[in-house]
Amino acid sequence: MLAHSTTLPATAPARPARALNVTLWAGQLLLAALFLLVGYTHAVAPIEVAIQRAPWVAGLPVALVRFIGVAELAGAIGLLLPAATRVRPILTPLAAFGLATMMALAIPFHLLRGEGSAVIINLVLGALAVLVALGRTRWAPIADRAAVTRSRGSA
Repeated sequence: MLAHSTTLPATAPARPARALNVTLWAGQLLLAALFLLVGYTHAVAPIEVAIQRAPWVAGLPVALVRFIGVAELAGAIGLLLPAATRVRPILTPLAAFGLATMMALAIPFHLLRGEGSAVIINLVLGALAVLVALGRTRWAPIADRAAVTRSRGSA
């Protein structure tokens, strides 16, 4: 038997399904909206307001609550801005992963305080953040604007 080589035609990388992309954007928007609201409360609102909305705030130093709030705001912005502008879109799954990590760290804190409803919220938000991180890393990554421009210029 003679072996011969065949070359396959070059194909463009497969584009993710539109439904997956829309679903990931919906998840990003939902997470960003929630973390913008909560982050504002923890980072900017008077501490009395934050305590009214989240009683656990009373058990932490104000500086830590403010730090958590700033991290939540940064994560919310990171979910949307890099993806929407296509400028360093790799930051979007990193922001989602960071928010998922925050939710994972919040679970034992709330368990120790006997706050089961907060744990459920942390699990749901953390799972959604992991899905966005995986989706934007593996299943439907967003191309960097510079890479898209280069590929169009060479075509």
